[in-house]
Amino acid sequence: MTVQTISINVDADAARSFHAAPPEDRRKVELLLSLRLRELVQRPARSLRGIMDEVGAEAAAKGLTPEILESLLRDE
Repeated sequence: MTVQTISINVDADAARSFHAAPPEDRRKVELLLSLRLRELVQRPARSLRGIMDEVGAEAAAKGLTPEILESLLRDE
């Protein structure tokens, strides 16, 4: 598989966490993002709102509450 570099904007905490992670964990994150981006591009065009609603519904179905999300966003 050919690999290319892209730049995406993330918040400072996400960037710090990514750069502080061990190389193996960073490779896993990169692979997951690559797969998710490919999946999003291959689907029929949808609105950003639709995608956000779907991601939110999946997270809620897996037990993510607003309180847990807030806690995760505060953690490094």
